[in-house]
Order: sequence, then C-alpha cells, then structure tokens
Amino acid sequence: MKHTSRQRVLDAMNFKEGPVPIDLGGHRSSAISALAYAKLKRALGITSGDIYVYDVMGQLAIVEREVLAVFGVDTIELGRAFCLREEDWKEWTLPDGTPCKIPAYLDVRSEDGENFIHNMKTGELRAVQVRGALQFERVNQPFADYDLEDGIDAPFEAWASGSMSGTPPPGSEPDMTPEALAPYARQAADFYKSTDRAVVGAFGGSLFEVTHWLFGMENDLVQMSACPDEYEALIHKIGDRHLADLAVWLDAFGQSVDVVLFVDDFGGQSGPLMSPDMYRRYFLPVQKKMWAMVHERSNAKTNLHSCGSIDAILPDMIEAGLDSVNPVQITCVGMDADSLKKKYANKITFWGGGCDTRDILPRGTPAQVREHVLRQCEAFSKGGGFVFQQTHNIMPEVPPQNIIAAFAAVQEFNEGR
Repeated sequence: MKHTSRQRVLDAMNFKEGPVPIDLGGHRSSAISALAYAKLKRALGITSGDIYVYDVMGQLAIVEREVLAVFGVDTIELGRAFCLREEDWKEWTLPDGTPCKIPAYLDVRSEDGENFIHNMKTGELRAVQVRGALQFERVNQPFADYDLEDGIDAPFEAWASGSMSGTPPPGSEPDMTPEALAPYARQAADFYKSTDRAVVGAFGGSLFEVTHWLFGMENDLVQMSACPDEYEALIHKIGDRHLADLAVWLDAFGQSVDVVLFVDDFGGQSGPLMSPDMYRRYFLPVQKKMWAMVHERSNAKTNLHSCGSIDAILPDMIEAGLDSVNPVQITCVGMDADSLKKKYANKITFWGGGCDTRDILPRGTPAQVREHVLRQCEAFSKGGGFVFQQTHNIMPEVPPQNIIAAFAAVQEFNEGR
C-alpha cells in the first residue's frame, strides 16, 4: 500500500522504518534562500511563477508545488494557507537584482541602497539589510545595559507590547484571540484537507531567544548568572504568556497541523550555551508545559528548532515530551549521526542532519553530495525516527546542481524501501 506523504512523516516519527520522508521548506529552518531558489528554478527549467519571499529577514522563498513534486517533498508549512491573493504581496528586488514579491503587510523601507524593517505595530526599527548583505540583521537590544535587579517588568512589557509571543500565521499579525484567529482557522482547516503532505505549524514559543533579543547575548548570559532568581522569574513570566497564547493557537490550528514547531537556539559548536543545570532551571519547566499542552489538546507531534550541540540536554527534552528536533547540526560536538542514533534510537526523531550545509552542500561536487547524503540516510533511518532535511537553510551560494544531487540521493535511497 502506498502511503501518503503525511503518513510517511508520521510513520517515521512513530519509529516505523520505511522510506525516508523529505522536508524542504516545511519550516523556516529547512528552507531555501530566494537567491538560491531563483537559480534552482532555472536549472530545473521552471519558468512559471514568481519568487515569493515569505521570510524577508532570512530572504527565504516559498517552494512552489512544482518543485515540491520534483523532489518528492512530504511536508508543507501552515503559512501556505494564508496570503493567497495577489494584493497580499508587493514588488521587491533581491540583492542581485532578481525581482520578487514580499508580503504586503510588512513595513520595509529603503534608503541609499540599504533596507529597513520596522515593527508594523509600533514603527520601531527591527532589522537592517546593509548594502551588499544577503539577509537582514536584527538590531536594537533595548536592555543591553540593564540589570535585572532593577525588576523584570520593564523588559517583559517591552517584549509583550512589541511583538507576539506566539508565531501567528503570515498575514497582518492578528492578536492572539479566538475572534482574531477565527478566519485564519477556517483557512487552515481547508488547507489541511486539501493536501496529503504533513503540515508543520510554527508556534514559536521562544524563551532564551526573547531574552537575548532584549538584552543582547553578552548581557543576557551575565544576567542569567548574576541574577538567577530574577532571570528565572522573567523566563517563567514569558512562559505564562506563551502558554496562554498556545491554548488559543491550538484551539484555532491544533487539528490542522501534524507537527507544532517551537524555536529556541540553545547550542553552540561544542555544547549548550549555558550549563545543563541552568537549562533545567530556567527553560525546561516552561517547555515541558508547552509540549504537554500540545499533546493534551491535539494529535500533533512536537518539534524544537535548536541549532548547535544539544546532546547534553537532549535527554531532558525527551523526558519533557519532545518528539523531534531540528536541524541536527552534525558538524557540532556529539551531533554526528552514529552517536545520536546509538543514544536516542526510538526516543526522538531527528528532523535534519541529512546534508551538511557548512561544507558539503556549498563546496562539494554533486558526486560528493550524493555520497554524503546516502551515508547520512543510512545512519539516521535505521529503526525510523528520521525526516530528511539539510542542516538548516540552503544559502545563496549553493550551486543548484548540488541541491538537485542531494534530493535525488534521498529518492535513490528510498527506491525499493
């Protein structure tokens, strides 16, 4: 019996061995740069359609259904249910001069060859793309010199009033209320019925990222160590807001997604960015509540995006109810496929690690990419628990023939399985 793409993903996440499901663009860390995507379309001979940049910060392109079909992709992002009208988009230009379209609701301003994103609610500058840069960089850490001993209310209110604590569907960033989300919920339900691909919905729920956006990374780590009680109180206050928003989000979208994505980068090259004890004290209790809520209020699986080496805290995440993790940064300490499968087989799904995006994908030959991907699929797919994606987004410099070679290798691996 031929399974649908949705079932193929769910089988893998339930540790059933079979064809490896493929993700490309199912979330914002398995995506492709708009610059690379334009070159890929030309290499595939696809001349129809525009380049739609749904994530302007990262310059990420919507992967069109024709490309999804060529590569046998089994996932699709919930955001594809929204911004369906031409008036939802406006003209823009990529750094190399390629014309594209970006969401019309975004406040993007240009001046002297540089581009600026402003918060659509407050008008505050959020990110800058300097001349010659291929992405935007977040700016403005308003509490870079702040001491948490002066209280947690000011940074909390700045965050809570300046951005949503959950990730709303692309559109006009509605308030996280049942009334505001109702029309989006209807679109999401129709979208879920219209596709047999596994639908990934990004809630977000960031904790650590919120504080280093507020304080800047250096002061964030200082406050974590110097003011542990205040830092814990701030994280848990942010977490309470997330939990309230997540309940509303799940009521709206919980039956229209197969995977709920959470986002927080805890890892560096050689290990977590804080001690495991700090992670367990500050962040894990809130994440455990959020993941439990997903399981209690929906049939969806949970997924956490965290770059870097997180081997030291993976057991805690698994015990707390995490079903899968991406992007599986295989070039970091303890994150190679053999080690991870030996320790965590049948305990967590590795959603990523299928192709190294640091060295192999941008600099290897197509033959080297093929060999590497086949090896990664062999190691990760034993006993299920593996969804193929490259390790994070495909960057602008990646040759289209290497992208084609990577996904062709997965299809080759799956033949006869």
